[in-house]
Amino acid sequence: MTSRLRAAVLDYDAGNVRSAKRGFDAAGADAEVVSDAAAARAADVLVIPGVGNFDSCMAQLRRSGLEDLIREAIAAQRPVFGICVGMQLLYARSDEGEEPGLGLLPGHVERFPATAVVPHIGWDVVRADAGATQDPLLTGVAGERLYFVHSYYAVPTDRQHVVARTTYGGVAFPCLVREGSVVGTQFHPEKSGPVGARLLRNWLESLG
Repeated sequence: MTSRLRAAVLDYDAGNVRSAKRGFDAAGADAEVVSDAAAARAADVLVIPGVGNFDSCMAQLRRSGLEDLIREAIAAQRPVFGICVGMQLLYARSDEGEEPGLGLLPGHVERFPATAVVPHIGWDVVRADAGATQDPLLTGVAGERLYFVHSYYAVPTDRQHVVARTTYGGVAFPCLVREGSVVGTQFHPEKSGPVGARLLRNWLESLG
């Protein structure tokens, strides 16, 4: 990249915004935590963090006035990056509640089976999905361990947007997805050390 991209980390009272900011700064962006739509529009990329319940995160996103901003960005093919629940919000719905999601990705979100210990917390291997082994996002990332904290996972009805998966509780779930200019991770790249930073850097460099 010839210059550092400006990343707006959306603060809607439902995310680990400070660690997300630090993660994107470390990966080569100039990140700023913003709650104002006008300030976010001035940035090069939008980051949707998310920690907690799908319904509460979606409701807070709507109350903040930032949902329309995200939809506008997606329609305009601006770069958007969703983390953890921020990735799950890209789907139409979740079994965690009743609030409709953003509906960008085909599929829904459901809870791990009763046989699995939840939440899924810790480091697990990220593996390229079939057909995505050459995806540049995975350079230096595929086969490595990244950090997860979640009880729900995405169930796609069309796997074309799935870049990588992780297996837990007997489920090989999507952990890295991409549709157009939008990328989502179920893991926390900002908490995943050098490998997480490499993933964010791969993405940022692909935009430059």
